[in-house]
Amino acid sequence: MSIFRTTEISDAAYESNGLRFITVKSQHLKGRGDICVFVPEQTSHLKNLPLVLLLHGVYGSAWVWTHKGAAHMTTQQLIRMQKIRPMVLAMPSDGLWGDGTAYQLLASGDYEKWIVEDVPAAVKENIACVSDASPLCISGLSMGGFGALRLGAAYPDIFKAISAHSAITAIEQMPLFVEEPLDLYQEAGQQASSVYLSMEANQGKLPPIRFDCGKDDLLIEYNRELHAKLTKSGISHVYEEFEGGHSWSYWKQHLSDTLLFFDHHLND
Repeated sequence: MSIFRTTEISDAAYESNGLRFITVKSQHLKGRGDICVFVPEQTSHLKNLPLVLLLHGVYGSAWVWTHKGAAHMTTQQLIRMQKIRPMVLAMPSDGLWGDGTAYQLLASGDYEKWIVEDVPAAVKENIACVSDASPLCISGLSMGGFGALRLGAAYPDIFKAISAHSAITAIEQMPLFVEEPLDLYQEAGQQASSVYLSMEANQGKLPPIRFDCGKDDLLIEYNRELHAKLTKSGISHVYEEFEGGHSWSYWKQHLSDTLLFFDHHLND
């Protein structure tokens, strides 16, 4: 039985490059949500493939990881080179409220549960090589990095590994990018307001964690601060800095670091 009242999925006759599109009506969104899915070549006979959630940043939607970041091409190339095992990508919209939902519970919808519950369920219902036995990993960029780090830490029994690029590290940084007032992000009051608080609350249960940031990124000092706090608290993680700024050229280049990290820890 589907948990969704309605589901639409793209017609295989018009799909290309392994990309499929799913729209479901979600109770958490109080409406419809979109998911772009990448299924690798020659996987029709495979079962229980790993599922990687890629969360986008502000202003974006379900299409940006592929059509600005070539995420599907990077993944397929790594699979062909046998550097990673076949894995499915699910790239959902954030819920499309304002400039960005921060993947939180807000008055307008539960954008956290949309990601953690609805998106995996929609993929499992519609993609035959993904099932309840598929390991689940989560990553994202900028606002999506905040979502990935915070949700990955908040649900350590669900996610096998966590990664982020150029992440917002606390909700107070959202006004750097959005026009919505900060108090609208703080009104629900039930969730940790920072990545560090979420990780601290679940210390000892956390899956493997990595994050990176460009040295010219406006968020670099916030990422360095998170790294320092995690180190001081003895929370195991990998933190890396590279040349570059807050841009698609940076994220396109470093997605492979995330996928290689996930593949490594799927052997654990």
